[in-house]
Amino acid sequence: MYILTEEGRKYLKEGFPENKLVEALKDGPMKISELKEKIENFDIAVQWARKKHLIAVTQDEIELLREPKENEEEKALRKIEEGIIPDENILKVLLHRKLIEKKRETLAKKAERMKGKEITNLTPELIITKAWKDVLLKEYNVEATGKIVYPGKHHPYNSFLIDVRRKLVELGFVEMTGPIIEMEFWNFDALYQPQNHPSRTWTQTYSLKYPKNGFLPYKKTVELVKQTHENGWKTGSTGWRYKWDEKKASQLMPRAHGTACSARQLAKGVEIPGKYFAIVRCFRPDVIDATHAVEFNQVEGIVIDEHLTFKDLLGILKLFAKEFAGADKVKFIPDYYPFTEPSVQLSVKHPEMGWIELAGAGIFREELTKPLGVDAPVIAWGIGIDRLAMFKLGIKDIRYLFTEKLDWLRKSKII
Repeated sequence: MYILTEEGRKYLKEGFPENKLVEALKDGPMKISELKEKIENFDIAVQWARKKHLIAVTQDEIELLREPKENEEEKALRKIEEGIIPDENILKVLLHRKLIEKKRETLAKKAERMKGKEITNLTPELIITKAWKDVLLKEYNVEATGKIVYPGKHHPYNSFLIDVRRKLVELGFVEMTGPIIEMEFWNFDALYQPQNHPSRTWTQTYSLKYPKNGFLPYKKTVELVKQTHENGWKTGSTGWRYKWDEKKASQLMPRAHGTACSARQLAKGVEIPGKYFAIVRCFRPDVIDATHAVEFNQVEGIVIDEHLTFKDLLGILKLFAKEFAGADKVKFIPDYYPFTEPSVQLSVKHPEMGWIELAGAGIFREELTKPLGVDAPVIAWGIGIDRLAMFKLGIKDIRYLFTEKLDWLRKSKII
C-alpha cells in the first residue's frame, strides 16, 4: 500500500509550491529575487512549474505562460489518502517527489480494514484470515444478464468448410488440387464436352482476355482426347464427329466447376480402389439472388472401384445431404451432363425455401476415363457447398455466407 509522507501531507494541506508560484505570477512577471522571498521551496516550485510548461524564466525574471487546469498530483494524493491506488504513471511522479512511500500491510490488517463493510468479491486475505465471516457480502442477482463476450473465431462459413474437409479426410478421401485459372482442355475437353456445346459460350462461362491461351499437357493425353471427340477412339463410342481444335482447348478461363480437378487427378494417376475430393472456388455468369452467385465453392468427389454401381452413388449423396447439411428430406431427379451416364440431380428441402438443387452427379462415361488412363467405373459428384452451408448455418440468403455484418458474425454459432 502507499501512504503520504510528511511533505505530501503538507502539500495537500497548504498547496503545492508550483501552484503558489502560479498564483504569485497572475498579476504579471516578477523578479526572481522577490519570488525567492515570497515562495517557500522556491527551487522546487520553479523546477516543477517549468516541467509542466507553466512558466518562462529569463535571466532575472519569471513570467506566467498558462494556468494549470487541475493539479493531477494533488488529486492522486487525495485518492491515496482514501485508500485508492491511482494510475501507475502518477505514482512514479509522487514517489520521485517523495510525497508518498510504500508500506507493506499484513493480511490481518488488510482484512481488518474490510470488517463491517459490504464487499462484492472475496479477497485472499479475507479467506486466509477467515475475516469473511465479519463482512457483508453483496447479494448477487443470478437472473441478471452478464457481460456478452464475442471471442475470436473462424468465419462461420470457413468453419463449415473446415468441418467438411475434416469429415471427408476421416472417411478416407484424398484431397485433389487444381488452379483457379484453368484451360478449357481440363474444364471441358477432357470431360468429353464438345467444343460446340452451349455451356462453353460466353453466356455460360468466363474467359481470360490476357493471356488468352495456356500450354496443353502431354501430347499422348491430348491426342487420345482429340480422337475420342472426333471418332470415339477405342471407347466403343462414335465420338462427337467434328474437327477438334487444339487452340480452343488451350484457351484460359476461370474454373467453371470442380470436375476439372477430377480430370487432372485421373490423368495424373489414381489408386484403384480410391476416393478423392476437392473443395474449390468456381466462377459462372449468373443472376445474383438468394440462391445464386457468380462465384461459389464446390465440393467435387470421385470414387474409383471395379464393383461400383449407380446405387452406391445415390447412397453417398444421401449420406452427404444428411451428415453435412442436416437435411431431412432428399430426392433424386434424372438429369443430363455431357460427362456422366447415367446422371442424377440431388435436391433437398429447405424449411423455408422449399426444394433446392444441391448437387449434380453420375458415373463418368468411358469417353472421359479411358483417354485419361483409367479403365474402371468412376462415380462422381459436384455439390454446391454454399447451398449446403445455408442448411447448416440456418440462413436463407447465400450472400450471407460472405457478409461482413458484425452482428450476424458475432451471434453465429461455432460449428
